[in-house]
Amino acid sequence: MSFTPHGKHLIAGNWTASDKTFTSMPAHGTAHSFSAGTANHVHAACEAAEEAFWSYGYSPREARATFLNAIADEIDARAEAITQIGTEETGLPEARLQGERGRTVGQLRLFATHIQKGAYLDRRHDEALPDRTPLPRPDLKMVQRPIGPVAVFGASNFPLAFSTAGGDTASALAAGCPVVVKGHPAHPSTGEIIAEAIHAAIQKEGVHPGVFSFLQSNGTDVGTALVQHPRIKAVGFTGSLRGGRALYDLCAARPEPIPFFGELGSVNPVFILPNALSNRAEAIAKGWAGSLTMGAGQFCTNPGILVMIDDPAIDGFISAAKDALTEVQPQTMLTEGIAEAFRAGQSDVAEAPVKEVIASPCEGRAAAPFVYDTDGDTFLANPSLHHEVFGPLGLIVRASDEDQMADIARALEGQLTCTLHLDEADVALGTCMMPILERKAGRILANGFPTGVEVADAMVHGGPYPASTNFGATSVGTLAIRRFLRPVCYQDIPDALLPGDLTGG
Repeated sequence: MSFTPHGKHLIAGNWTASDKTFTSMPAHGTAHSFSAGTANHVHAACEAAEEAFWSYGYSPREARATFLNAIADEIDARAEAITQIGTEETGLPEARLQGERGRTVGQLRLFATHIQKGAYLDRRHDEALPDRTPLPRPDLKMVQRPIGPVAVFGASNFPLAFSTAGGDTASALAAGCPVVVKGHPAHPSTGEIIAEAIHAAIQKEGVHPGVFSFLQSNGTDVGTALVQHPRIKAVGFTGSLRGGRALYDLCAARPEPIPFFGELGSVNPVFILPNALSNRAEAIAKGWAGSLTMGAGQFCTNPGILVMIDDPAIDGFISAAKDALTEVQPQTMLTEGIAEAFRAGQSDVAEAPVKEVIASPCEGRAAAPFVYDTDGDTFLANPSLHHEVFGPLGLIVRASDEDQMADIARALEGQLTCTLHLDEADVALGTCMMPILERKAGRILANGFPTGVEVADAMVHGGPYPASTNFGATSVGTLAIRRFLRPVCYQDIPDALLPGDLTGG
C-alpha cells in the first residue's frame, strides 16, 4: 500500500488547502508540498472542537473506548504505507517505525481499557448527615470531568508515538477532550496519514467531526495562535526547551491562563557506584554505549551524563565504552536542523575544560558518537556542561569522593530519569543518594538504562523543570489522562442530573 500526501489540513471533517505552502525535507525519497496554516484555520478548528465537546465530552466511556480502538484499527490498516513514508521522511529504520506504530496503537488500546475500568474517575461520596450538629452535612459527590478542547504539538523525534495520534492525543480523547494537533514539519506526510486514520475512525463511529483537527505549518504562527485561542483549555508539547518555554509563557500570559504540559529536556544522569564499577565495568560500559547511541541519541531519555567516583577502574570502563562505540556507524538524524544543533552543542562541550575520549566525523544529517571526560570540580564550575545535547554525546564526570558525587546530583536541574548502578556493597551510598534523586527526577532506575519507556500504569515520564513544566504530570502511562481532567463536586444534586460516570458504574 503506497501513500501520496495531498498536503491539506483536516478541520472538522474537511480537508482544506491554503495559499501558502512549504516543502518537506525527507531524509530520502520525494519531497512534497504542504499547506501552511493560518490564524483562520486555527480559529475554525478550535471552534469546531468546542462544538464537539458538547457531545463528545459527555459521551459514555464505552463509546470513547470504541472510538480509540477504531483509531488503532485504522492505523494498523495503513501499516505498510506508514512505515514507507515514515522511513523516507525521518531516516529511521523500518524496524523502529514498526515498533513505534505498535506502541502508538498499544497506547490507544490501553487508554480504551483504562477508561472502561473507571478507576481514573476517582469517584468519591460523602453521604448527607442531616442530623449532624451543630450543622448538618450536605450530600457530596465528586468525579473527574474533561476540561475541554486540547492542543497537541507533534514531536520531532517520535513521528508516531508522540505526535498526531500519540500519547497526548490518546489520553485527551480518552478523557473526553477534543484535540487540535499542530503537526511537526519534520514529518508532515506521516502526520497526514495518521490524521487520515483518525478521520476514518470518526466517520466509522459517527463521532462529531470537530473532535479532531490537524493543522500543518513550518513556522511559529500556527502554534502561537493555537495556544492563545480562548477555546483551548490545555496544551501538550514534546520538544526543545527554548520552543516549549516560549509556548509555556504564552499560556501563562493569556487572559485565561491554561496549563502547559511540556516535556522539554533532560540529560538523564547515570551514577555508577564504586562496587558496581569495580565488578561490572565492561558490561555497564557496553550497555551505556548502546543506550547513548540508540536512535542516533535522539531519545528524550538519552543518558548524556555519567558520574563515577575517580578510580583506576574508570579506565577499564572507558576502554570498553570506546570499543563498543567505535562499532556504531553514523546514523541519520531526524532533520538538518537537529543535526546542526548537535554539532553546535558538541562544539560547545569540546571548548570547555574536558578531555576528548572519542570523536567522530559528522556531516550533513549523519551523527556519530562523541564522549568527553572531566572531573567533578570542573563540572560543578561549568553549568553549561549540565545541559542536554540532543544526540549521541556523553560526558563522563569523575567525582573526587562520595560527597562530591552527591554534590553533583544536587547541582543538576530537573530530569526525566536518574539511574543508579549498584551492587549489594553499594547500598549504603545508594541510600544516601536516593533522597536527592527523588527530588530531581520523575523516574529512578537501578542497574538499567533509561531509554525504552514502558507504557504502563505506573510509568512516570516527567519531572521537575526543565524536564517538564508540570512535575505532577506524566506524558506516558495511564496517569497521563489526569492532565486533561478536573474534579467537580456535586452537592445535593438529584441523581437524574448527575453525570453518568457517577450513577452508571
